[in-house]
Amino acid sequence: MTMTKPVPCPPAPGPLEEYAARFDDLFTRVAQRRGFREYLAGLLAPRDRNKTLTALAGAEPVAGAQHPAVQRLQFFLSESRWDPGRVNARRLELLAADPATAPHEAGVLVIDDSGDRKDGVKTAHVGRQYLGRYGKTDNGVVTVTTVWADERIYYPVHAVPYTPARHFAKGKNDPAFRTKLAIGAGLAIQAQEAGFAFRAVVADSAYGDQDGFRGELAEAGLPFVMALRPRRGTWGRAADVHTPVEAARALAWGGPDDPGDWTAVRRTFRDGHAETWWAADAKLGGWGPDGVRRLVVATADPGILPDKATWYLVTNLPRPGGPREPDSPHPAATLAEITRIYAIRNWIEQSYKQVKDELGWADFQVRSDIAIRRHQVLVNCAFSFCWDTWFAHPPPPATPPAPGAGGGERGAQARQAVPAAVLAPGDPGRARLAGPLDHVAALVGRLVQSAPAPAAASPDQLGRGRLRPAPLHPKLTNYR
Repeated sequence: MTMTKPVPCPPAPGPLEEYAARFDDLFTRVAQRRGFREYLAGLLAPRDRNKTLTALAGAEPVAGAQHPAVQRLQFFLSESRWDPGRVNARRLELLAADPATAPHEAGVLVIDDSGDRKDGVKTAHVGRQYLGRYGKTDNGVVTVTTVWADERIYYPVHAVPYTPARHFAKGKNDPAFRTKLAIGAGLAIQAQEAGFAFRAVVADSAYGDQDGFRGELAEAGLPFVMALRPRRGTWGRAADVHTPVEAARALAWGGPDDPGDWTAVRRTFRDGHAETWWAADAKLGGWGPDGVRRLVVATADPGILPDKATWYLVTNLPRPGGPREPDSPHPAATLAEITRIYAIRNWIEQSYKQVKDELGWADFQVRSDIAIRRHQVLVNCAFSFCWDTWFAHPPPPATPPAPGAGGGERGAQARQAVPAAVLAPGDPGRARLAGPLDHVAALVGRLVQSAPAPAAASPDQLGRGRLRPAPLHPKLTNYR
């Protein structure tokens, strides 16, 4: 029996063709392979308006809705037969196969959810619910996501839209209804089953405060480091402490020269400066340094515990040298390690800005569940393509401006020197991808037909044989 050779389709611009070709066997028809290329190219183009289907196809807004190119993308997203789960699995396989992006045991798996406004009532998953991006309850769609990250690279892993109870015949009692917590725990287990290595699952207090969520992760054998609300109440005797902040205040502190129960930890921020923070194991109810759950407090000032610079963290990672260490399935973690692990969580906030502000995550104008999931997978493919392109096609060194060039009252503004081991131009004024979109837009220039804005700085020559490329310079990231 002879295999039928796939019918070729118009190639995608530049290196996007090489990336897209790795997915060709997942699409049974030439129209699907063409749609995959055209959709990614549209997502990667510079944003000058919302990336609706007319924008992706380069057609006029509203009036161009019936243009053949727009209708072709509409069919590809809503009606064509292809499996978004298989496409996402292939994307993750490619990331894991490249030493530059492969997950490793020093990274973390971040769980979070994010919502976007959507009008109407007929779109799948839409409902009146809390939208964290806007800080209020509104009509919209919320998606639970996982991101793999370390100090220098990050990318989305899985995403599942949350379906409000009103979409089910029996509401919250319907067997098919799943809370965001249940979805998040399922995604963490799914990442583990997919072979993703990570030091711990990380989440903010919306997840960390939930005993059932933490229990589900522990039952699945997953390590975690999660935030707690400072005043999350715990039952106890009247004389005992009842909240994480009370537990922190009970720790001895006599200042930097007499730290008492606190240990100094060093943190490096995105603008390059380093600070000394302080961390300690606290006791709250049954939680303690040698308990099944540890309560770790990390703060910039143990004397005042500033709200915006204090973390209250719960973890199942044992204390080094403690009685739980020999029998624990997870390696012990020092106070500095726990602080490091949770600090990486901020990458998911950066990734949200990039997929939404640059790649059109919330700009879909489709109603069905399958079309929404497909759009999200395609956005994540575009995100991952940026990393793939950066490591495979580093840009040439940037040419600094000539001394004295330019004018103005303060004279020329010199370009800031940036270390070689970076993946983006200077600190951007708005959300940008780490494998910068300006660079990618130039690589898909046949579609964009415009030059990039600021030139990219020169990276190290990152070969695919290197297991751990050099870290990003902190000035160029939102890592804290």
